[in-house]
Amino acid sequence: MKLRIAVLALGAAALTGVLAAETFKDVSLIDSQCVDKVKSNPDKHTVKCALSCEDGGYGILTADGKYLKFDDAGNKKAIAALQATKKTDHIRATVEGTVAGDQLKVSSLALQ
Repeated sequence: MKLRIAVLALGAAALTGVLAAETFKDVSLIDSQCVDKVKSNPDKHTVKCALSCEDGGYGILTADGKYLKFDDAGNKKAIAALQATKKTDHIRATVEGTVAGDQLKVSSLALQ
């Protein structure tokens, strides 16, 4: 019985570590329709283009070149931030959330 409890506790601890929130600083915010087109130079991607492609959703390009798509809440945060910014390109952000596969469940997003 003690062994079973220890194994369950260890499994729960491992699962908690997998679901821990991560912070991504100074990452490019890109809509999913343009990610392949702008991957080599994401800072030239314009806010106007990102807003016109909002139907496909948004995500970030990580330092290792991986694209993480936002969940619905993250997409709403991205749209609000893009609509409020005075920037025209060089869309960089600090994003906090939980990664599951290639999706990021966004808890906070701030453009830089």
